Amino acid sequence: MRRIDIIYVGLGIFLAGGLVFLLLQLVGLDSQQAGIWSQAVLVFGLIGWLLTYLFRAGTKQMTYNQQLKDYEEAVLQKRLEEMTPEELEKLQAEIEEEKK
Repeated sequence: MRRIDIIYVGLGIFLAGGLVFLLLQLVGLDSQQAGIWSQAVLVFGLIGWLLTYLFRAGTKQMTYNQQLKDYEEAVLQKRLEEMTPEELEKLQAEIEEEKK
């Protein structure tokens, strides 16, 4: 994520908090109660995001892990394509021997 994206995300969250505050005032809450509830919404949203982040990190479903896996598979595929038929037969024989 680029620095400008972080600025946009921060600005979006700031504006979302203000929008929630205004909506709560339109519903009929006074400004103090609307402020408390808009902060509560943002805090619970942050906690929810944090839990999804921890879940993705724990299950290794992060972007870096996926990129690393894709790279390793591409390298292995490239090596397999560059092998001669004799080397492929030898590799297949080794794999069958390990299965036994």
